[in-house]
Amino acid sequence: MSDILFHYYRVNPTTWFYLSSLLSIALFFKFNRLWSIRNLDLLLLILLAPGLLAVEYGGYKASSSAQQLGFIWIFSICGLFTARMLFDSLMVRRPLLDPNLSTGGLIFLGISLLLFLLANVVTTRPQRDDLAGAQAADKLEARDPQLDVDQLARLGPGYPLLFLLPKISTQRIFSPDSDVSDPVPVTDATRRSVHTATARVMAILSHLAIVVGMVLIGWRHFENVRLGIAAGVLYLLLPYTAIMTGRVDHVLPAALIVWAIASYRRPVVAGSLIGLAIGTIYYPVFLLPLWCGFYWERGVRRFATGVTLMLLLLVGVLWVTSPNTIIFVSQLRQMFGWIFPNEVSLEGFWSLPYNDAVFRLPVIAAFVAMSVTLSLWPMPKNLGTLMSCTAAVLLGSQFWKAHNGGLFMAWFLPVLLLVIFRPNLENRIALAVLDPGWLPRRRSKPSVDRTV
Repeated sequence: MSDILFHYYRVNPTTWFYLSSLLSIALFFKFNRLWSIRNLDLLLLILLAPGLLAVEYGGYKASSSAQQLGFIWIFSICGLFTARMLFDSLMVRRPLLDPNLSTGGLIFLGISLLLFLLANVVTTRPQRDDLAGAQAADKLEARDPQLDVDQLARLGPGYPLLFLLPKISTQRIFSPDSDVSDPVPVTDATRRSVHTATARVMAILSHLAIVVGMVLIGWRHFENVRLGIAAGVLYLLLPYTAIMTGRVDHVLPAALIVWAIASYRRPVVAGSLIGLAIGTIYYPVFLLPLWCGFYWERGVRRFATGVTLMLLLLVGVLWVTSPNTIIFVSQLRQMFGWIFPNEVSLEGFWSLPYNDAVFRLPVIAAFVAMSVTLSLWPMPKNLGTLMSCTAAVLLGSQFWKAHNGGLFMAWFLPVLLLVIFRPNLENRIALAVLDPGWLPRRRSKPSVDRTV
């Protein structure tokens, strides 16, 4: 009986791509409005998966041509989504397009998908590459003076202590049995198990935070909890979520950004979360012009205070854990990405044949220009433009990211899904929804005239 009922194998991601695509179309495709923008967004979301599968196949088979095709495919779809997000604020008419399933059905499906996703995280064993950063973290934690100071070029910008959380790839597409064979050889099994358990817990909590944050935004800011639930269910359905389930460096920044949007009426809290995301993975620093432009008429000082205090806190933790000044400066450089573009080691799209590192320079210049421009346009900014432009900035960062740019889809997918499902939010501007002072004040209820 146990072989019949409990002999369960996880669905291969390629198979899951077909199943999830059909299910997504059945749930969210508007068959009575074939030319709606919702249908176009849904098709573009589905088209992200073939590029990701091609990249995974090329990495397993050592096929640079397959990887190049996959990255070009991903970059093409991301380019279309970037243009879609930049012009989202021009779409004034936004008819309410409910999912094709009832709220109760969406909740049941979302909980089921979340349980399967969390089970994948718990049951998957890390591979050799998954613990690459753990050794550096051990030395940093032990205040070892022999700590490597060249991590920035090899691992990219990010918070050094994040290496305490090794990535766990929950699906091996073309080698499904690799998670149970040939375990990672380590000298300290206890330390390895601590790193693995920490990574699993952080991945689970981050995914939960993303889904709960999306539902909360639908309830509090969209005034339609069904839209938030629909966005969360579609996030759990995407093949990317099944393939990259355990990547803490993917989902943790995404969770922080989602909750920053959820708390946008509290500029100090939103600033602290954005600051924590910046310290964690660096790239959200390019969101600062946009968010300062949103809060410019009211709340910009509170927002800047939250960002500054959080960054100072993260720098202080590095100072305490660094064994000497040289190591501290090295970790600080990695946290803020202080490196020339020609000094970083290239991975992913930029390491493929026929790609020259110099081609990244105009891409970086165009991205910085776009980020600065978003502080001035569109004006005035409402919650809808804040979300769409945030997704555009995070999408744009994928094009010049030296370390596997294009694969960090979790950075922008939750916000992008919220933009797809959002209603008209033109009245959600900082001057109208924020309190003028530092401390929030309760709004007085209008008095009721009881005279007859």
